[in-house]
Amino acid sequence: MSKVLRADEMKKCLGCFTCMNICSIVNHKSHSLTKSAIKIRTSGGIAGRFVGIVCLACENDRACAESCPSGALEKRAGGGVKFISEKCIGCGSCEQACIVNAVHWDETEDRPIICKHCGACARFCPHDCLRMEEVGNDL
Repeated sequence: MSKVLRADEMKKCLGCFTCMNICSIVNHKSHSLTKSAIKIRTSGGIAGRFVGIVCLACENDRACAESCPSGALEKRAGGGVKFISEKCIGCGSCEQACIVNAVHWDETEDRPIICKHCGACARFCPHDCLRMEEVGNDL
């Protein structure tokens, strides 16, 4: 079974950014929060709750992949996409197409940062705000 990331307990989030840091370290060998595929932000000002901007692992219409002219985003089993760096031309169409703004841009690499649904962020979240959900293997 494939797994996908879910951020459905964000009311527990304290904004520690551990999830963002772990994502950057595990997937990009960087301690920069800008390299994270997950973004934590307030829902409105200093007193607002935190929200997690994560890939929804679209199952049918994967707008990011459909907009990619070079085929650098391929359907991932269970939903979402796999990023094939060698095929990417750095056009940014995937970032523009994502309906939830979950495709982030790596300015230094001139490439998108795409969630792999690896679960590192969920494993290290100290407040259990994130979880991995088992889903079907259909493409």
